[in-house]
Amino acid sequence: QVQVVESGGGLVQPGGSLRLSCAASGSIFVMYAMGWYRQAPGKQRELVAVITSGSITNYADSVKGRFTISRDNAKNTVYLQMNSLKPEDTAVYYCQADVSGSYSSRRRYWGQGTQVTVSS
Repeated sequence: QVQVVESGGGLVQPGGSLRLSCAASGSIFVMYAMGWYRQAPGKQRELVAVITSGSITNYADSVKGRFTISRDNAKNTVYLQMNSLKPEDTAVYYCQADVSGSYSSRRRYWGQGTQVTVSS
């Protein structure tokens, strides 16, 4: 099957930066898109940024201008560069891979999540 693993979360002061990484592995036939979502306590999971295999991007208004999503298609890896972090960015960040496998139909896979905490 397909595995999705995030890394790079941690504790950072307001105004600081973090870079998240997410790697998808397994029997991947087609990677359609990868994206980042986040979920804060008591809130619904929300889209942060998505990038397609054609490098079309979409950002939440709350992070536009501060976050940048990028990918390495050859490695099935996506990155999220987070700058000018704010306390309201605190959440568990989840990576999603939209993929079809060699012997499976298209579906979306989730990573386990990585905690980002912005606090002074």
